[in-house]
Amino acid sequence: MKTGRFTLILALLTLAGCGSHPEIPVGDQQTLVMESNVLVAGISAEKPELTTSEIQATASSVLFNERREPVTLHYRFYWYDARGLEMHPLEAPRSVTVPGNASVTLYGSAKNLGAHKVRLYLYL
Repeated sequence: MKTGRFTLILALLTLAGCGSHPEIPVGDQQTLVMESNVLVAGISAEKPELTTSEIQATASSVLFNERREPVTLHYRFYWYDARGLEMHPLEAPRSVTVPGNASVTLYGSAKNLGAHKVRLYLYL
C-alpha cells in the first residue's frame, strides 16, 4: 500500500514539473554582472543601454575608473531573444583599459536578428 502511494506521489510530482514556463526571465536588475574584484579595482559601470532597430540590436555601457591607476578588464555582451534564451554564437571576450580617473564607453552589437535583451559581464 505504501509503495502505491509513493508511486502516485512520484507521478504527480513528475507531471507538475512538466508544466514549466518556456521563458527564462532576464530582469532589469540582471543586465550588468560584475565580479567583485572589478569593484575592488575601483571600476563602476552603468547598466547597458539597449537600442534596437530593424537591422540589429546594439548596446552601450559607460565604465568609470575611480582610482588614479589605469585598470585593464575583460567584458562580454550576452544577447537574449524574446523568450529569454541566450543567442549563439557568443561574442568573443574583449578587453579594455580604463585610464585613471576617467571613463570609457563599451559598445556591442548582436550578430543575429531578434535580440531583445542584453547582459554585460565584466571581469579582471
